[in-house]
Amino acid sequence: MTERARVGKTENATQQARWNRIARRLVLGTMAYNIIEAIIAVASGVAAGSIALVGFGLDSVIECAAAGALLWRLSVEARGADREEVESSERKVRRFIGGTFIALALYVIIVAGSTLWGTRHPEESPIGIVLAIASLAIMPLVAWGKLRAASVIGSASLRAEAKETLACAYLSLALLLGLGANALLGWWWADPVAALLMVPWLVKEGIEGLRAEEWRDCR
Repeated sequence: MTERARVGKTENATQQARWNRIARRLVLGTMAYNIIEAIIAVASGVAAGSIALVGFGLDSVIECAAAGALLWRLSVEARGADREEVESSERKVRRFIGGTFIALALYVIIVAGSTLWGTRHPEESPIGIVLAIASLAIMPLVAWGKLRAASVIGSASLRAEAKETLACAYLSLALLLGLGANALLGWWWADPVAALLMVPWLVKEGIEGLRAEEWRDCR
């Protein structure tokens, strides 16, 4: 190996280690935010009888679990594990994240359906509207950072978890539209419908994750 090649390899390893650290910080930040988000969303959702808001809070719990699994995967690479062990952790985390997508999709279908065919209509939730706006502003930026890190370190599981963060941003928009329509126009049905709009995305990402094809460099 030439001196130039050795220098290039060293620089590449340094860059990957740096972005691994950045990824772990982003994941830890996501977990902390999601814990707060879940508490606020579920509490205010139960008070208002809003399935979209409760579902949003449960999504935060699921995303927190997925982030925890991803943090384990990043720690495996950070401690210098060999490629085989990293590949194994990639597949496990991708399957886990895929399962979280499917779990959320099933929850939304069951509870949103019962709300549409039930008799209790959701009430207005100013707290939920503020929470949706905050998440809509924050989550896309966090997802972009994770996608950038995933492209550098070559992690398909990090990319999948970043998509789950994007799903959170999509949920925030759907939630905002649903809660806003209910508050301004009295369209109570907009709340469960807004929750159902995210199901196709969730199922698609869930199936891709559960298949967990052989690990490959995503750069």
